[in-house]
Amino acid sequence: MKTQNIAIIDYGAGNLGSVRNSFAYLGACLAIESSPHKLCDYDKVILPGVGAFGDVVGLVRKSGFDEAIAEFVKSGKYMLGICVGMQLLFERSYEFGEHRGLGLLKGEIVKFGEDLRTPHIGWNQNFFANEDANLDKQKICALPHSLLDTVPNGAYLYFVHSYYASNVDERDVLAWCKYSEPSKSHKKSEVEATRFPSIVAKDNVLGIQAHPEKSHKIGLQILQNFLSL
Repeated sequence: MKTQNIAIIDYGAGNLGSVRNSFAYLGACLAIESSPHKLCDYDKVILPGVGAFGDVVGLVRKSGFDEAIAEFVKSGKYMLGICVGMQLLFERSYEFGEHRGLGLLKGEIVKFGEDLRTPHIGWNQNFFANEDANLDKQKICALPHSLLDTVPNGAYLYFVHSYYASNVDERDVLAWCKYSEPSKSHKKSEVEATRFPSIVAKDNVLGIQAHPEKSHKIGLQILQNFLSL
């Protein structure tokens, strides 16, 4: 594999260190890039995110990375959003008010219902979209996708989030996850599982709600697949 110039966007917040360390373990060298004007110089870009959507997208816009990301995506090169970084790819979020996202993917970010314990934290299974019997086969994405090469259907990834992508274009969804842990005021029998997109892809725009850098072997495999795209 040829040497790639890969950047992790530094807009003032995000899980930069752990993501960078995971790529270093795979033999890749990531630059931490704080200048939006240099973004298009890279072959691939990582958009991290930790915290509330409104705060994070505000920092992205204040730093000028919103326009830089749009230009980077137009170039056809691959970008991967992680956790809140994935959520930013959608049109809007309703976390502590209404906030406009980057609009690269159709959908909105909403909170898990009051019957579910939040945050959704820990390991959970992820099922490929084309293996979900409840989905209209005419509306799902084309699988297999290279981002999921050698990743088994039903693989566990590590999550930490209270909001999820809803009203999405199902053709953009590579994998779904179900969450059903009841809140303290509800019994397990009273709770209906919420199904949400855990891995998404539209052309060169990719996103993962879980933390691959915390997801051991499977997470590293997904990051390795991203490097191989």
